[in-house]
Amino acid sequence: MNPLYHRAEYLLNAPNLKTTPEWVEYEVAFAGRSNAGKSSAINTLTNQKSLARTSKTPGRTQHLVYFKLDEKRCLVDLPGYGYAKVPHTVQLKWQKELERYMQNRKALKGLVLLVDIRRSLGEFDLQMIDYATHLNLHVYVALTKADKLNKNGAMNTLFAAQKQLKDLTPNVQVGLFSSLKKKGITPLHNWLDSLLSVQKTDKKKP
Repeated sequence: MNPLYHRAEYLLNAPNLKTTPEWVEYEVAFAGRSNAGKSSAINTLTNQKSLARTSKTPGRTQHLVYFKLDEKRCLVDLPGYGYAKVPHTVQLKWQKELERYMQNRKALKGLVLLVDIRRSLGEFDLQMIDYATHLNLHVYVALTKADKLNKNGAMNTLFAAQKQLKDLTPNVQVGLFSSLKKKGITPLHNWLDSLLSVQKTDKKKP
């Protein structure tokens, strides 16, 4: 694992685009339904147990939660969507805020979309993918909780999602992910590295 992600630390909660940190040059946002395992994925990718807070009540996050990697780079946890217990007025408000953020945030380079592998890509997921690609943002669809299916079931779901999104490649990639089994970390790290302009270190000895 790149030590850059080990060093991730909570920076701030931004209620809207105006309050996002101006010094950030590269950032990638994490989005998904409120029960898709978004916080667990962020914790797994950074090898930290409680960097992103998991909640027994999905939909609690109502801010852009910034995690600092270094003086140029951040990861951003977006509010979860599609959860019935969040008031409709709040959902509409955040839909507008997210559109404003995604359209105008110059530091934003890509989107990690977390989707529970046991669910098909939903309406909100497809809307998010379409909107992101329309804005020329790269998208990584992480099929979370891959450990809940056997190997054949997981691979079949992966192939089905790739087929469904084939017209959007190469801007959209799809991969399996499991926070419990630590699966899919390396491919997602490599994707993040490319968007966050992380320089690879040569591990070969002279």
